[in-house]
Amino acid sequence: MISVLVAGLVAMVVSLCGTPLFIRFLQRRSYGQFIREDGPTTHLVKRGTPTMGGIMIIAATLAGYAVANLVSERRPAPSGLLLLFLIVGLGVVGFLDDFAKIRHERSLGLSPLAKMAGQGFVGIVFALGALRFRNRIGQTPATLSISVVRDTPLTFAFAGAAVGFVLFVIWANFLITAWSNAVNLTDGLDGLAAGASAIAFSSYVLISIWQSYQSCSSLVRLDPGCYNVRDPRDLTMIAAALVGACLGFLWHNTSPARIFMGDTGSLALGGAFAGLSILTQTEVLAVLLGGLFVIIVFSDVIQVGYFKLTHKRVFKMAPLHHHFELKGWKEVTIVVRFWLIQILCVTVGIALFYAEWLAAQ
Repeated sequence: MISVLVAGLVAMVVSLCGTPLFIRFLQRRSYGQFIREDGPTTHLVKRGTPTMGGIMIIAATLAGYAVANLVSERRPAPSGLLLLFLIVGLGVVGFLDDFAKIRHERSLGLSPLAKMAGQGFVGIVFALGALRFRNRIGQTPATLSISVVRDTPLTFAFAGAAVGFVLFVIWANFLITAWSNAVNLTDGLDGLAAGASAIAFSSYVLISIWQSYQSCSSLVRLDPGCYNVRDPRDLTMIAAALVGACLGFLWHNTSPARIFMGDTGSLALGGAFAGLSILTQTEVLAVLLGGLFVIIVFSDVIQVGYFKLTHKRVFKMAPLHHHFELKGWKEVTIVVRFWLIQILCVTVGIALFYAEWLAAQ
């Protein structure tokens, strides 16, 4: 438990104290955000605000996990290293996108094809690695089964091991791309994505701690409700570090934001959420744990789909938070209310997770 607290605290201190230094570094080089001209006019004053703050979130997460391992005198486990690879890899893709915006002085960065190719490469490497690294009792970081609150009998191996392997890679990449883009869409108001992410990762701190204490590999006698998850303690440490990093960054990202996380941060955080859902075997439950992200994505899908069919709009603007901006809501009001929605989604998700464990006893 000490290692989890250390991971969160170190990450928060690094993010909280390091971000102002990074802001000054970006300002000296005029690395500022370009604002889309078709968005809310209130956002035009944000032009030039330093971006790529996700670098600090990633650095703080890495520092928190590293120090926690040193304090507890333990080696990083494969699950933890794979999750960090996913975070850093998608952060690099986001950084290239952010840097392209700055270099070309426009609000569009990498082409959609280049961005998907980068996400796909990182996702494939992660998925391939997640099915390797067996421990002494045969557990791998991920399995071929589709999971809800734990693995279900529904498995990609139904068509044979080789085909199941390929199907899992496709499934994992779908989740990684979907969640990273969902957080990216949510990152439209000061503090919205950082606060919502901190809440979402808090749920995974609780889940992975519970899985660690109820792990099938650590119990002397197998319990019917034990979890066959490899390295849950490492996942807890990283989830705690992510919470700390997001909270430290949020201090500087709340309205009026002194820095934006950019795609560097939003893609990394979305990838972290997807990776945690895969490695903790909660892929379907994640729809509730990341409920706000899902709502925002669906608002965009509904808007685009309805407009193509009828040439009319359901919302004044998509994603959903911009709709409420154009209705006259203050930015801070929208952000706080959306955080409350995310807290509600997480509460329901955790309750279902615990109810399933009780039912398994």
